[in-house]
Amino acid sequence: MDNKYDVVIIGSGLGGLCTAYILSKEGYNVCVLEKNRQIGGNLQIFSRSKSIFDTGVHYVGGLAEGQNLNQYFKYFGLMDKLKIKQLDLDGYDHITFKGNPIVYKHAQGYDNFVEQLAQHFPQERDNLIKYVKRMEEICNHFPLYRVSNELKDVTSASFLQTDTKAYLETVTPNKKLQNILGATNALYAGEANKTPLYVHALVINSYIESAWRCVDGSGQIAKHLGDSIKEMGGTILNYSEAKKFNFSGDEIKEVELTDGRTIEGKKFICNTDLSKALEMVDSKHLRPAYRNRINNLETTTSVFIVYLVLKPGTLKYFNYNIYHNFGEDSWDVINYTDETWPKGYAAFSQVSSKSPDNADSLIVMGYMRYDEVQQWINTKNITPNHVEKRGDDYEDFKNRKTEKLLDAIEYSFPGIRKNIVSQHTSTPLTYRDYIGSKDGNLYGIAKDYKDPLKTFISPKTKVPNLLLTGQNINFHGVLGVTISAVVTAAELVDKTKLVKQIQSAT
Repeated sequence: MDNKYDVVIIGSGLGGLCTAYILSKEGYNVCVLEKNRQIGGNLQIFSRSKSIFDTGVHYVGGLAEGQNLNQYFKYFGLMDKLKIKQLDLDGYDHITFKGNPIVYKHAQGYDNFVEQLAQHFPQERDNLIKYVKRMEEICNHFPLYRVSNELKDVTSASFLQTDTKAYLETVTPNKKLQNILGATNALYAGEANKTPLYVHALVINSYIESAWRCVDGSGQIAKHLGDSIKEMGGTILNYSEAKKFNFSGDEIKEVELTDGRTIEGKKFICNTDLSKALEMVDSKHLRPAYRNRINNLETTTSVFIVYLVLKPGTLKYFNYNIYHNFGEDSWDVINYTDETWPKGYAAFSQVSSKSPDNADSLIVMGYMRYDEVQQWINTKNITPNHVEKRGDDYEDFKNRKTEKLLDAIEYSFPGIRKNIVSQHTSTPLTYRDYIGSKDGNLYGIAKDYKDPLKTFISPKTKVPNLLLTGQNINFHGVLGVTISAVVTAAELVDKTKLVKQIQSAT
């Protein structure tokens, strides 16, 4: 095995895999290091009782012909390989409120989005038209979102310094509609008086254009990318956890792994949590001001998830996602106490090629802060070759939360308990240990409209041959991370040429 490479990428999440694909395609000898058995980061899947569960990617936007992620995925050789299913055109997301029998639907297509909600709010049709137009306008300010080489400076744009919830209050005076438009804020861990409008727009617009689910799980994306990287001469090393960088002068010479192996390279790219990347660099190679700036950035919250294996045929597959609120304010779901949790939940059906008409599994999630698992933060559930138990009190904690969440979802799934074969859970510690995100956060750095430029992170670091990629560099989500890979790779290849190749991919 060659232990010296042109580029060594730490982390095989989507950002690392896409960056590796681009550079391998451009002739670089690339090595990707992954600490786990399975590559993919949030694309990882697992199975229980032959039911497949996604861990992080439950649905994807922009995959219809001519749309942004479709074009990127054509470049990555994915579109003709993926098994995907388009969600319901008239309602890919179903929004419900306790005590209100009406199901409010977010629909695909700008006109259809307006039409479905205007059925309930006919007097708000013009305001809804203005809303979807504004979402599209904001997205057009980000060239790579539109797979464009155009140069635009958005640093002074008003939508960076506008609070999402406050903006929605200007769209319509109708409080119910305001909360319906903001009800899927779990897609970006949105917070009132904090989350910038551009975050809301970039996420929501992608799904309005089109929304899709991966048949048999999103792990297929990682598998196909990994296979292509290897076919182009790249190397992927599993069970290879990076520990620290060893330097020669001002530049990194090699990365040392936890098992003592060393991997040499000319360039190194971290597709890890930013705090992990900094931990690997000796203090003398980074100015304290830079290190402190990155380490002090606030991260988004985390989640508690229950994965249910169901008795075959007891629940029909539902081709949409459910966002339920127990209160009127959809932005208040994140502000819970132990007594009021959960204030809402999101539910996702897995689509299986073996039983496409039935939902033999169900995923339900509710927000969970890292401080709730504070007493177990010194436990480690996974290392490359070893799994430890966190203790009976941790199991009791998970069981208590599971029971509360199962009670909650009776609203959407009456009698669900009698159909459960087995139940499995994940907490912020699960995401911290398996995915490698600091404090188990969902989407990396938390964006704030009061200081938007603070969270704009360059792929370049103060170490000459160290770059960054992933959700913290550009944006989170499948599309955001894919674009971040392009941004990072463009530090080593001609960006104009690269984007033209993506545009012309078939």
